[in-house]
Amino acid sequence: SRPEQIAILPDLAAGCSMADMANQSNVQKCWEELAAIVDVESTVTPVTYINSAADLKAFCGQHDGIVCTSSNAKKILQWSFDKREKVLFFPDQHLGRNTGFDMGIPLDEMVLWDFKKPQGGLTVEQIQKAKIILWSGFCSVHQVFQPEHIDDFLQQYPETQVIAHPEASFEVCRKADYIGSTETILQIIRDAEPGTRWLVATELNLVNRLHEECKDQGKNVHFMSATVSMCSTMFRTDPQHLAWVLENLVAGHVVNQVAVQEPNATLARKALNNMLSVV
Repeated sequence: SRPEQIAILPDLAAGCSMADMANQSNVQKCWEELAAIVDVESTVTPVTYINSAADLKAFCGQHDGIVCTSSNAKKILQWSFDKREKVLFFPDQHLGRNTGFDMGIPLDEMVLWDFKKPQGGLTVEQIQKAKIILWSGFCSVHQVFQPEHIDDFLQQYPETQVIAHPEASFEVCRKADYIGSTETILQIIRDAEPGTRWLVATELNLVNRLHEECKDQGKNVHFMSATVSMCSTMFRTDPQHLAWVLENLVAGHVVNQVAVQEPNATLARKALNNMLSVV
């Protein structure tokens, strides 16, 4: 943001459970353990998903790394591999694995780093062979989708086209007809022929809005899981909290201001600017 801009979080308890699965101390410990095996500064590019804490973006900036989104992850990984031979990808293992596989990287060259175990639970040989070291984080909403959901639905509606967000598991994405970011999901279904049926693996409210938008065109849009999985932290930012913030602003009071302090602000901006230079 610009110096004169103020950022406000209507409910300070709102956040992201996936982002909370990777913190600066655990990532720093991982980096140090990797450094005992490989020359991290010359061989490993740290890449963080946009859904991460500011200090992890700063970590990437400090080590000449980068930030990615679900829509640009492939371009970001290619940029990273052009610089160095390995990537440390956090916090979402599924986005990293699905993107890497679509780029032609074999599964056995993408290893899962369990920060609760010494050396991530990996052998020296696994680390040396790996192209992508995946953090053991995930989105709890997308974790609920299972390949069996697709199989069961296709038995009833075999003409269905399946589309999944890359935060869904590898097994779900392999069964999908399309894999894409929220923007891609919206575009593909909006551009689809009338009368088509879609099974969608992403956040429930988005699927419901898309269903309402498309039903007059004869399109059927379905949420993949019979089990409703809501993002409880995201839903903390509700109309009531927003109204409270706006009422205070009208009265001349700034509430729940959030800010990133130095040196994290400068370092995080470097990682974000690296991303913007690529896309």
